[in-house]
Amino acid sequence: MKLVRKDLPKENNKKQEFGGLMLNIFSHSIKVILDNQASSGAYPASPNYPTYRYCWFRDSSFIAYAMDLVGQHDSASHFHDWAAACVNNRAEVITRAITKARNTKRLRPQDYLHARYNLDGSDVSNREWGNFQLDGYGTWLWALGEHMRQTGGPLLEDWAKAAGLVANYLKNLWQYSCYDCWEEFPNKVHPYTLAAIFGGLQAHSMMSGGDYDAALGSIRQYVFENFVKNQHFIKFSGSADVDASLLGLSTPYNLVVPDHPQMQATAAQIEENLCMGGGVHRYSADTFYGGGEWLLLSAWMGWYYTKVGEYKRAHEMLSWVEERTDNSGNMPEQVSTHLLSPSHMSVWEDRWGKAATPLLWSHAMYLILYQQCKIIPTSSV
Repeated sequence: MKLVRKDLPKENNKKQEFGGLMLNIFSHSIKVILDNQASSGAYPASPNYPTYRYCWFRDSSFIAYAMDLVGQHDSASHFHDWAAACVNNRAEVITRAITKARNTKRLRPQDYLHARYNLDGSDVSNREWGNFQLDGYGTWLWALGEHMRQTGGPLLEDWAKAAGLVANYLKNLWQYSCYDCWEEFPNKVHPYTLAAIFGGLQAHSMMSGGDYDAALGSIRQYVFENFVKNQHFIKFSGSADVDASLLGLSTPYNLVVPDHPQMQATAAQIEENLCMGGGVHRYSADTFYGGGEWLLLSAWMGWYYTKVGEYKRAHEMLSWVEERTDNSGNMPEQVSTHLLSPSHMSVWEDRWGKAATPLLWSHAMYLILYQQCKIIPTSSV
């Protein structure tokens, strides 16, 4: 059922019709996140999709940020408790990883922090699933910094200890190849990953007073020297393609400002090559569930638009996301109305079932965009 988009009102009045009932999408998105947050503080990526019943640092850090934006600071704080405990319980792993990195040695699975954990903080047993991802830890430092900025609260001792461990870990490992944010291409260094690390180290510098100028300068230089082609950023070295995750270079990690010429050129390439059906695809060769349009990326694109004054496009992206909400008010990971590789749709459905719904990260990115759109002057839309 297609939803009818109304003019953007205040959050408590925004409703859509589902089977004769009026549902407040904003409030429902908050409820989906809060209802599914584990007692440990962890956010599962998707409660109804067995493959995603884990807590990713990446997804959950954005979810915690969204909770802070909507005033649910206790929820965000509870997640940061969980994240800090995960890190502090693995201090020995971090020390081993840093020692190996300084000696340019290869890291084994027991030598690095993992991308995802069980909701109780224990390791996920499936070691075949790519687990060496650095971006989630940079995103956690960034989200923790945002939590401190928005709440004005003290940096708790356990949080400070974990943040220091993670910052040192990232400072020493940032040049390692690892899986990207889509858990692919493990033998590449990814500009999105470096941007997340950049944003995390910058946030930790603000929280702790630590000096990361040398590392930040090296990361930025590496990005510009290795990931620019035809005046825009690229998916990874050796590719000429864009990836929608490149939006993160400016929004929110601020490796470049949103209106930097090469960032604007990158956004234009994403718009041209990955927005053919209205929403945003991950990248042009995507085959996962047929390569559909992702709600969280469409909201992310809208978030970027708010930073460069493209307010009409931001609202269009907000509307597009709202109209893809299902009959229960839940937001999926992606939709199949416009596929890049239709023949792969059944392959993934046979393997893992229907696409994940609800995806908490989708709801979180919607909330982030919604809050950004609230502060746009009506005359600008």
